[in-house]
Amino acid sequence: MTDNNTENTIEHKHYAIYKPYGFLSQFYSNSTQQKRKRFLGELGNFPEGIMAIGRLDEKSEGLLLLTTDGKMSDFVNSQKVEKEYYAQVDGDITEEAVAQLKAGVEIGFDGKKYQTKPCKAFKLESLPEVPKAQQKIRDDRHGPTSWVSITLNEGKFRQVRKMTSAVGFPTLRLVRVRVGNLGLNDMQIGDVIEHSTFALR
Repeated sequence: MTDNNTENTIEHKHYAIYKPYGFLSQFYSNSTQQKRKRFLGELGNFPEGIMAIGRLDEKSEGLLLLTTDGKMSDFVNSQKVEKEYYAQVDGDITEEAVAQLKAGVEIGFDGKKYQTKPCKAFKLESLPEVPKAQQKIRDDRHGPTSWVSITLNEGKFRQVRKMTSAVGFPTLRLVRVRVGNLGLNDMQIGDVIEHSTFALR
């Protein structure tokens, strides 16, 4: 006899990871073009049914949540949960550019023009405490760089990169540092931390 409450008694697994640069936010691919790509399964021995909540593109890094709970995934992907990013940009970002980011800018998405929603944004006055970049970032001999914090309640593909480019300051490095109330804290690249649940609000 099947217990109709089985689904309700499943003990789901939840993890926070620091996704490294150069990894895809998935566990495998059937695409022959992606055979040489790196996947999240390299970072740990994860249970069956695990999924990434949302995406960080291959060249982005930072906090990525994993779960076996589809309802948790839907909640985190909703506009109820903030996602904060630190972007190192090409040039000394201006107050005007930051104001444009906050108000919303026009980017391309799915071949159409899209106006991003108002968000939180500010220039970081000192270097953020994030791990040393795995990829080569051009040095200041080729002009200054600066860091900006951008907090979104939406997550279009490559949105932060498109936003900073739209205001004239292309992103050189992108690190997601917070999802809801959960931050990177002292996590290092490739770290995996298991959680009993995600208390994000």
